[in-house]
Amino acid sequence: MEAKDIVIDGLGRIRSILHRTLAGLSLDEIHRQPRPDANSIAWLTWHLTRVQDNGISGLFGQEQAWISQGWHAQFAMAPEPDNEGQGHTPEQVAAFRAAAIQTLLDYHDSVWTRSHNFVIGLAPADFSRELNEPQYQPPPTVGVRLVSILSDNLQHAGQVAYLRGVWQGIGWRR
Repeated sequence: MEAKDIVIDGLGRIRSILHRTLAGLSLDEIHRQPRPDANSIAWLTWHLTRVQDNGISGLFGQEQAWISQGWHAQFAMAPEPDNEGQGHTPEQVAAFRAAAIQTLLDYHDSVWTRSHNFVIGLAPADFSRELNEPQYQPPPTVGVRLVSILSDNLQHAGQVAYLRGVWQGIGWRR
């Protein structure tokens, strides 16, 4: 098994978790926050997709799907490439709205497809390529960046599943 197969498997698991976890939820449930300064399912799903979109697009030098495919408009947001939700205030998180659960999933699926297509084309040596980011020492590599994206996404997908359990109890997975 090659490194790219592991990354592709990880990205596919994140996608599966989101599809399984968001299925059957209401708009109220995905926007509900467990407390006023906590993230909602909708915001977490959007955020992890933004992290993947920004990170992967940066690795292969393409404009993010957020902008090139007009996803920002689907969420009634500005086409700001650096807006992944990092540093959002509790008010910004509370104000975030997705018009439909399918919109969140469609955006994630679009990003997943781009990510898959990028990663499948990597040769083993590509994972060691250093990124031009002198602010980090040692400079990160493509492999390090992919692990960072997977780590972020898996943590947030787990939070999404946890919140569904909070709203619907342990039996939701049956």
